[in-house]
Amino acid sequence: MNGEIVERVRRSTVQVETPGDGLGSGSGVIVGPAATVVTNAHVARSQAAKVHLWDGRVVDAYVVKKHARRDLAELRIDIPGLLALPMADSDRLRPGHLVVAVGNPLGFQGAASAGVVRAVGPVQGLGSQPWVQASVRLAPGNSGGPLANANGELVGINTMVLSHGGLGLAIPSRAVNEFLVRPPPPRLGVSVRSVKRGLLLLEVESGAAAEQASLRAGDILVGADGRRFTSPDALPDVIERGGAVRLQFLRGSRDRVREVTVRL
Repeated sequence: MNGEIVERVRRSTVQVETPGDGLGSGSGVIVGPAATVVTNAHVARSQAAKVHLWDGRVVDAYVVKKHARRDLAELRIDIPGLLALPMADSDRLRPGHLVVAVGNPLGFQGAASAGVVRAVGPVQGLGSQPWVQASVRLAPGNSGGPLANANGELVGINTMVLSHGGLGLAIPSRAVNEFLVRPPPPRLGVSVRSVKRGLLLLEVESGAAAEQASLRAGDILVGADGRRFTSPDALPDVIERGGAVRLQFLRGSRDRVREVTVRL
């Protein structure tokens, strides 16, 4: 991969700053003709953000939609003529293909790390969703930035490091494209962690369906519509069907039931 291709990827990579996070909160990549920026949902934690372009300009951005389960967010900025990164089909990736990750690790803007694809597919412990697994060095601040192939085309959105293997994990471009063209999925508006009894609510978003159903941080979701939750994937499976959902949860030692109408 030559320096000219890496430079093109760098010029399509942005730094995403959300209120309260400070500089270096994450990265993003410009895609498509309409000043669209894709990043991770965990980077775009609020509805507004500042986007730092490669040439030093700082512009306002707003969140168009998010997909918490796939950890993707679409941002829009009102700046014409930006250099968008073309998107390749991640299904064509094979082990050994050369890739480069670009982002803003630890505040170093436009840092690049080259490596090779090791595998494309599900990762144990992370559900059934596929990941691009590559030997690229990622650090805090890389999240949301592009993983590009040897032609300088987007093949993934860098998201995390596989702790037991040291590999960088990226959301495949096929999933990114599907996210961009489809309407946003229904949302409950919570973040959860798997515990012995079920799913512990770590955070409930203000104004979301969960808050309107009087759910609180600290509640433990144990099931929905009479079925017990056995993994964190079980909750999105229920929510993405939409409509009315009867949630069973624990608050202290008491079992309770709420009927939640999930909103788009």
